[in-house]
Amino acid sequence: MKHEIRVHVRFGETDALGHINNTSYFIYLEEARIRFIEALGYKMDTGNWNFILASTKCDFISQGYFDQSLLIKTYVSKIGNKSFQLEHDIFCSKTNHLLAKGNAIMVYFDFDKQESELLPDLIKEELKGFFVQC
Repeated sequence: MKHEIRVHVRFGETDALGHINNTSYFIYLEEARIRFIEALGYKMDTGNWNFILASTKCDFISQGYFDQSLLIKTYVSKIGNKSFQLEHDIFCSKTNHLLAKGNAIMVYFDFDKQESELLPDLIKEELKGFFVQC
């Protein structure tokens, strides 16, 4: 299963050439990660948050523009002992044309101890519901 969100491209997210600025894609990916984790049942509560972003990247496939509606599909490609990897596919929602592909490695983290911890079995089971073999 894949988790989906829609994002509407605002004027301020484009560059002088009228394209979506490369940095804006990372904002979209962050939004997709947050909504994905919320879909697992976890609230974005900074006082009780156990995930840290270890790595993220984005490959730009095709150009996106102001006022475009985007569909971001998020799924899990790897589940480790202390981390998991998310994949993001960003499409034009009208044409279903692929604009970008991103991924992120999320680590289960104890902010008090400042160290990674083992992913709880419950989270691993929830992640398996979004696992797609790449």
